[in-house]
Amino acid sequence: MMLFIHGFGSCGWGQKSLLLRRHFGIERLIAPDLPFHPQQALEHLRQLIARYRIEALIGSSLGGFYATWLTGEYRLPSILINPVVHPHKLLSDYRGQQRRWCDEAPFAVGDDYLAVLRGLQRDRMGAQESYLVLLQQGDEVLDYREAKAFYQDKDLVVLPGGSHRFDHLERQLPRIDGWLQQGAQRDA
Repeated sequence: MMLFIHGFGSCGWGQKSLLLRRHFGIERLIAPDLPFHPQQALEHLRQLIARYRIEALIGSSLGGFYATWLTGEYRLPSILINPVVHPHKLLSDYRGQQRRWCDEAPFAVGDDYLAVLRGLQRDRMGAQESYLVLLQQGDEVLDYREAKAFYQDKDLVVLPGGSHRFDHLERQLPRIDGWLQQGAQRDA
């Protein structure tokens, strides 16, 4: 079972999660709508990890940040798609009322929200932590070089062009499959 973690202001039934569910099977991929506040989102993700036999995490943008935190706790292999490295800095410009893009549900970004993200910031990862990091240089929201530098010792794929949504993710599915199989063979 895999756990997909969506990004800021997104939903569990977005374009990426639907593609991944079609590829891996709906019974093999959980993609929940997360609570808005980071502390509640992480608690919800921990409950899912405890309840289901999660074998890998897939995180997009802010979901990649959460997956990095959870990988530090649980040592689960993680696939990160255009992950944000310093969300408390990026989202400081989003203080105030926001709306989730998929259903217009309101939520707020305040000082507490940003302080929790700052507190979750990791300076580095352990050598045993396993990541496949997919980056597109054309990401208009994040500077891909931050993630490239932060995850430099991990499996990195840096592609020209693209966008923050990660264009043509379907082309990376064979790479994801191979990476997961390699990890399973190493762990066996």
